[in-house]
Amino acid sequence: MLTAAQKEQFWRDGFLVATDAVSPAELAAMRADLAGWVEESRDHAVPYGPPTIDGRPRFDMGAEHTAERPALRRINNPSDLYPAYDQVMRNSAMVDMVADLIGPDVKFHHCKINVKLPGSHTEVGYHQDFAYTPHTNDDIVTALLLLDDMTRDNGCLMGVPGSHRGPMHTLFAGERFTGCMTAETVVRMKARQVPITGPAGAVCLMHTKLAHGSEANRADRPRPLYICVYTATDAFPLWRNPMPNRHEGLLVRGAPSRLARLQAGVVELPDQPKSASFFTVQGQRSAAE
Repeated sequence: MLTAAQKEQFWRDGFLVATDAVSPAELAAMRADLAGWVEESRDHAVPYGPPTIDGRPRFDMGAEHTAERPALRRINNPSDLYPAYDQVMRNSAMVDMVADLIGPDVKFHHCKINVKLPGSHTEVGYHQDFAYTPHTNDDIVTALLLLDDMTRDNGCLMGVPGSHRGPMHTLFAGERFTGCMTAETVVRMKARQVPITGPAGAVCLMHTKLAHGSEANRADRPRPLYICVYTATDAFPLWRNPMPNRHEGLLVRGAPSRLARLQAGVVELPDQPKSASFFTVQGQRSAAE
């Protein structure tokens, strides 16, 4: 699925945008579901929906949410319940692209939808995904599928090329887990960041240790991402899944491994509170809090 040049770019920069990650029919089905959820959220003042397997609300909205101007920002593990998202998580071209990078043996860890609707205040503080989901090795790819065009104006991902080959940065302030890097580190990251943009149906394949964040949507069109995390089958969690789901460990390509591959180093373990989404961990309140 990926050319040699694309794979080289991924390992050099820590990310790659590849087009045609899903079929037009797959994209249309996911977008139809999401449009329905945005409309449904107008009828709710607090996070709601069929609970996840650890009891959290499926749908989370920002504190600015109103019926007139919804601020739906997170759908937790949609592949658990919704066929269109389950299909893409298991069988789309996106998964074959991931296998090109860390395969041939690949398993699923968790998924979510992050949405930035026009007028919402949702931001993503700078972090590295591996700090949330530490494993025995870092052959882990976060696949961010663009359900709409991702542009500079609607809150695109900002990444720091090459940061996946650098150090891991703490997400603690003293003893408190903040879920984002310290202010001093963020200044250094932003000095090197580049925008990551692309059309609907493309995927940003991101190394688990890439430093990244994003700003609020300042445009008149949404920025929704379907985010699936995949690991090599010989990468095993060192900490509980921050988003437990009924498909965790599902083999999506190749064969399982009974051997864990260990990478040398010291790993800081997260301390995540049980809340509707990681946005609250980073200090952004949910609706009606």
